[in-house]
Amino acid sequence: MRILIVSEDIPAPQVGGLGKHAVRLGNALLARGHAVTLMGRSELDYAQCAAEVGFNGPFIGGFDFRRAGWKEHALGVFLPWKRPHAARRIARAILERAGDFDVVHYHGHLPMVGRYIPRGVNFVQTRHDHGSECVTHVRFRDGRPCTALDARACAGCASAEPGLLRREISAAAVRQYRRHSAEAFARHKTIFVSDFLRRRFDRVVAGDRSRTSFVVHNFIDLQSLPQDREPPAAPARDRRRIVVVARIDEVKGIEAFLQALSRAPASGIEVEIVGDGPLRSRAEAAFASPSVRFLGWCSQAQTLQRIARADAVVVPSVWEEPCATTILEGLALGKPVLALALGGTPELARYELWRGQLALFGALEELVRALVERPLPPTRRDGELKADVARMLPQLIAVYEEARP
Repeated sequence: MRILIVSEDIPAPQVGGLGKHAVRLGNALLARGHAVTLMGRSELDYAQCAAEVGFNGPFIGGFDFRRAGWKEHALGVFLPWKRPHAARRIARAILERAGDFDVVHYHGHLPMVGRYIPRGVNFVQTRHDHGSECVTHVRFRDGRPCTALDARACAGCASAEPGLLRREISAAAVRQYRRHSAEAFARHKTIFVSDFLRRRFDRVVAGDRSRTSFVVHNFIDLQSLPQDREPPAAPARDRRRIVVVARIDEVKGIEAFLQALSRAPASGIEVEIVGDGPLRSRAEAAFASPSVRFLGWCSQAQTLQRIARADAVVVPSVWEEPCATTILEGLALGKPVLALALGGTPELARYELWRGQLALFGALEELVRALVERPLPPTRRDGELKADVARMLPQLIAVYEEARP
């Protein structure tokens, strides 16, 4: 099968989770004998980012995303024309090449791209975040997950004080965004990375998409994991190493977790924070210590080594994670994983190697209390790795081969 994988997150000096997922899929398809080409941005030098991207096949620079911001932040308003304009740009690049491929698989942030792709093209997109109906992609506001359905409420994410005119413009942009997404999903096949994410969109935008929507969870590559199967000794009660892998911003809950941990009695817990982000400087200034280390951006291999050496993985996200790959990595490496019972996270219990490996909590304070007061189960890698890309690939191939809507 000839497959074109498309993402505006590639190339990049630091490839995030969505881009890594697309590359992981592409490499797995190549290993199975399929002909896979990766398409991404043309204004960035792919050769300089090739090692970070890690794709084993050919790359096409298909579209230029310079000057794509439209000054929305400065204007304090979501503009109705911005996202359709960018989506058409990607669609044009796809259509220039679509005739050379059996399937086009889009991994990106513009769900309406499929609206501009003719029905005759075997087009599939994967939705990785809340961006099917939320223009900020996170559905998070005022320190908690956002439950608002009325598009007028979205104006508050464009400006703290939008006023009547900006509120109406932003609301019109969001209504159009959601309508265009629904039209794209009705026209072409759509994969959601969790059932939670699919149900969320169906709640916001009503419609019967049963023939065109699928759920395939994120996956990891078994071959990329550290292969040392010898489990470390059970962690000592007075000294435990915890690893957190996340972008350091509000929704990932790093500061909130460290604040809660700082209020706990002396626990002998050592925390390693792997990741960068807009709040890193502030978090580091407030919490860095001999027992809390900020490691910054790490390569995928370095990150997995950190997880392998830890006694447990903590995912303190306070937003509704659609399908956190870090949880899958922690589970696959046999670590106890502690997270909040939000979003798609409870669905990932099916990938446990042993019962109770994924511990879920209603609040960060409960998670920290358990971390401090309870002994951590030892690492165990004797179970079946069900989230491996090779094992899940048939589900994706079946979607590719599904009759077009």
